Amino acid sequence: MTDMTTRYAPGWPGIPPRWTSSAKTGAGTALNQHSKVWFTLSHGILNEVYFPRVDQACTRDMGFIVTDGRKFFSEEKRNCSFENVPVEPGIPAYVLTNSCHSGRYRIHKEVLTDPYRSVVLQKIRFEPLQGELSDYHLYVLLAPHLANWGKGNTGWIGEYKGYPMFFAERDRVALSLACSVPWKKASVGFVGTSDGWQDLSDHFQMEWEYDRAENGNIAFTGEIDLEATKGEFVVALGLGATWTEAGQQARSSLFEDFAEIRQHYVAQWSSWHNKLLQLDEPKRQSDLYRASTAVLRTHESKDFLGGIIASLSIPWGFNKGDEDLGGYHLVWPRDLVETAGALLAAGAVTDAVRVLRYLEATQEATGNWAQNLWLDGRPYWGGVQMDETAFPILLLDLLRREAPESLGKLERWWPMTRKAASFIVRNGPVTMQDRWEEDAGYSPFTLAAEISALLAAADIADLTGHSEAQTMRDTADAWNDNIERWTYASGTDLAQQLGIDGYYVRIAPPATDGAAASPLQGFVPIKNRPPGEDGEHAYHVISPDALALVRFGLRAPDDPRILNTLRAIDALLAVELPQGPCWYRYNGDGYGEHKDGSAFDGTGIGRPWPLLAGERGHYALAGGHRDEAEALLTVMENSTAGQSRLLPEQVWDAADLPDHELFRGKPSGSACPLVWAHAEYVKLRRSIRDGKVFDQPPQTVQRYLVEKHKRNFVGWRVNNKTRSIPRGKLLRIILFAPARVHWSLDGWTTALDTDTRDTGLGIHILDLPTASLPAGAQAAFTFFWPSENRWEGTDYAVKIEA
Repeated sequence: MTDMTTRYAPGWPGIPPRWTSSAKTGAGTALNQHSKVWFTLSHGILNEVYFPRVDQACTRDMGFIVTDGRKFFSEEKRNCSFENVPVEPGIPAYVLTNSCHSGRYRIHKEVLTDPYRSVVLQKIRFEPLQGELSDYHLYVLLAPHLANWGKGNTGWIGEYKGYPMFFAERDRVALSLACSVPWKKASVGFVGTSDGWQDLSDHFQMEWEYDRAENGNIAFTGEIDLEATKGEFVVALGLGATWTEAGQQARSSLFEDFAEIRQHYVAQWSSWHNKLLQLDEPKRQSDLYRASTAVLRTHESKDFLGGIIASLSIPWGFNKGDEDLGGYHLVWPRDLVETAGALLAAGAVTDAVRVLRYLEATQEATGNWAQNLWLDGRPYWGGVQMDETAFPILLLDLLRREAPESLGKLERWWPMTRKAASFIVRNGPVTMQDRWEEDAGYSPFTLAAEISALLAAADIADLTGHSEAQTMRDTADAWNDNIERWTYASGTDLAQQLGIDGYYVRIAPPATDGAAASPLQGFVPIKNRPPGEDGEHAYHVISPDALALVRFGLRAPDDPRILNTLRAIDALLAVELPQGPCWYRYNGDGYGEHKDGSAFDGTGIGRPWPLLAGERGHYALAGGHRDEAEALLTVMENSTAGQSRLLPEQVWDAADLPDHELFRGKPSGSACPLVWAHAEYVKLRRSIRDGKVFDQPPQTVQRYLVEKHKRNFVGWRVNNKTRSIPRGKLLRIILFAPARVHWSLDGWTTALDTDTRDTGLGIHILDLPTASLPAGAQAAFTFFWPSENRWEGTDYAVKIEA
């Protein structure tokens, strides 16, 4: 409510909003469905708080300013050193100690959420290190960014049932901020013009007391009554659909005993941890197992069960505004399956099955999954990554092998499996985007995932009594036979420099009319690089992705082609950091800070990824090198910042730049925590304990490393027109509708008409008998489409290679 006495803040709408640091040192939520609020921490203060979903941020940050009322001004996030430890290992409630650089004060905090309400609680103790409590003024600053937006927020100073609070609303989401002792003073203003930071930095005490700021980038300031609190108090940040709900939640929490709330919060998390496998026995010096499993669960939705976002952070958030609506608080199906695999590796079977159910519900009608999505299933970006369609099948198969009783009747999962497998056989093996979300073509990683998934789906088809298994296995075999043809580059200048005969490339461009698919042909666009530096020959770009051929069981760890590629990877992509070796995604990567440490802004320089050390550890273990795998586990453990125990997406690889908070071997400004990295850590712990790669599909190992299956055909399809095939192979025509194929093997001297066969997977096939044709001969063909009563109108030809 407003009236004629309401003091409106000047300076609308404030400066353009920005998010905050992505270098989180803590993230937490209550482990139940009652409290639908999540919090993050960095620089000793509260950062983004999420409500009512884990994909919806509602604040930028909340911290304290200390003054003496005359000339001393200190903001804890900028002018303190920080200590941050969990109350117990793996319990995402934190004890923070922020010590003033000038030695004048220390702020002690305990941060957690009320397990029965949507409230973030902070128990605060302000400790003067010089002078008395009465020598200081303490102010809380809160920047609402409701419903993922920094602009368009409206805030006011008000009351709930007579108790003074700050309120803010936007898009049917509201927050309240209350203290266990009423505010001594309170004001709300526009950021950069009339907010409390401007007031206090100029005047060292609150001279502005504005009641309301509408439809802008706003911030609240409240003075703590240190005399009344004797330096100890509790601050409650409540959230709800309306301001009254938010106010009721905060006030209700403040009536409760903080110690009792903490006890319940810790007990719920401890109960879950006690059911996990004890993969942390014996303990390691910098053990991340309990912290990592907690990160996995912390990122799960409480409404869309099984939906787990990639990170409670926005990479380089301090440099991004409302235009980056999603940040990393979105679901990536690939990251989600990696996370579910880690939960299963830790013994959290029920949690992994929830993920599978979420994937079942969010599968697109076409059979694939969106590149990334909001928790309710709405796609965010529009790309298609074929590995993200393969991964859910692999998760189902992993659960079928590790915990079959958890799935109920396997038949329930056949529709999801068939639709996904159909999408793969209709659209693969080429992917619109590789797993780094950048380029189209033949990717060793994507091929490994597609082929493994088709074999897993074939087993599920057999077990549930369906007939599509043979087509799936035929397709997998044919693609497996062509991996080297598509992605192994031999005789290049780079191979000569490295003293090897060849290597797997990061990605080979798809075939175009007039050109055969080959890693020696075409260019790969390098994303996130400046104009003129954004293209490279496909055979010059290397990635650790090729090691997926071993991880997924398609190639042996001692295969000479893998060993050659390993030499190329280590020559071009390895970097020695204080914690040990780490690797880049690929040479020329532009996703990272600039050379001077400034934030990634669409261009930059890619930095090492700790999760790649985990993947390399799995490769080492596959080759029988347990000690190397253990050493790489240590590399991951020492890639965190200080006491945070959170793994970042990337670590800094150059000389220290303290002004940018960049230190060699420590988190960069990229996403932190990255749930995928923690998942890789947990799976490596399980793999080391078992002495084998936990998530390696057995079908590929048996079929390609033991039985050495081959398939005697090469496919031609409208969306991937093969121009030539090796001598001795059949040519398989693959169409998306029934057709009569009019074909000839002798230059149309003679011709035959043959109908295609329906596979039940959305493709119709015909094998032409080209195996006996000599080099240089051609198979020519065209189609008649019965359903449309028309001819294709174009003749196609495929040449037999020498």
